[in-house]
Amino acid sequence: MTKSGTKRIRVGIIGANPDRGWAAQAHIPALRSLSDDFEITALSTTRRESADAAGKLFDVAAAFDSHQELVNSPAVDVVAVTVKVPYHLELATAALEAGKAVYCEWPLGNGLKEAETLAALAKKQGALAVAGLQARSAPAVAYLRALVEQGYVGELLSTTLVGSGMGWGPTVEPFNAYLNDKKNGATMLSIAVGHTADALCYCLGEIRELSATTAMRRKTFTIAGTGESKPMNAEDQVAITGLLEGGAAFSIHYRGGVSRGTNLLWEINGSAGDLQLTATGGQAQIWELDVLGGEGDQSGLELLTVPEQYRWAPPQGPGTNVAQAYAHFARDYREGTHFCPTFEDAVTRHRMLDAIETAAATGQRQTLAAESRNKEETP
Repeated sequence: MTKSGTKRIRVGIIGANPDRGWAAQAHIPALRSLSDDFEITALSTTRRESADAAGKLFDVAAAFDSHQELVNSPAVDVVAVTVKVPYHLELATAALEAGKAVYCEWPLGNGLKEAETLAALAKKQGALAVAGLQARSAPAVAYLRALVEQGYVGELLSTTLVGSGMGWGPTVEPFNAYLNDKKNGATMLSIAVGHTADALCYCLGEIRELSATTAMRRKTFTIAGTGESKPMNAEDQVAITGLLEGGAAFSIHYRGGVSRGTNLLWEINGSAGDLQLTATGGQAQIWELDVLGGEGDQSGLELLTVPEQYRWAPPQGPGTNVAQAYAHFARDYREGTHFCPTFEDAVTRHRMLDAIETAAATGQRQTLAAESRNKEETP
């Protein structure tokens, strides 16, 4: 119980690897920074040895080597799925069928079909099911959205986004090699573009229509530490243009690896002002973001300080936005609000990715379904 007498939300984490991983880097620090709302009551890995090591390292008494034991535990209210994308469908399904609320990392599924299957199950179960599209929870993104809504830029004319994948470059750590194989569903398009484009759509509205070009410019990559060369099997260039639902033009270009120049520059141009969001890394869900703006008679941009009202959790470094998302998750869980992106919101984003892939494969402009475009307007 918290000091106010409110029962803490009990979280079980699937994929709490003691050696590395997003659970250790982001989820566990985020949840512990919100101790009035959450407590970690269980974790699981795929091996007894690693489960025991994780339980000891993270001081969690219930450490399982079976995800089924975790989802069935009466001491767990919410299951956090923090493993590689190909396992999301199985694990999130198990959690939902056990009657738990779910926080599943993004991408929700390995492709649109899996995401739709999970969203349908969550709806059937009547469960709170949240996707880890945490870029929209970033303080800078929340502030930028408010500025647009308040009329800072006036009528939205266009938006341009250039970013670096950070991964999908010349070298990769051994445990991330799976990212370079498209069949695993964890590509630069689905991760780097998916997260950052979600923030764009969250702030400016959904995409009405798009054209796309993708290319695999690097044919091989090297495993760090071993020097082993492997074939690249995921596009490292993604370029998208089109129109947003309100008629504004947009363009997005992501490049694999790291640039010596610009790694993230998102500009919003309107009839009355301009906004920029910048970062030293191209994944908006992880890197710290700066907001710049200029309006009216200003001839240039100035750095805008993000007001404290957009900071809902203590800073966590790379996991800051995960903590921000969990702060909203607590409200959604207790009050039935819709601050966090749900599995249905994730399906909207997967449909966008699917349209990008189709446009790139066929050379034909794609129109997104009206229900996807208007989803954000649904109360």
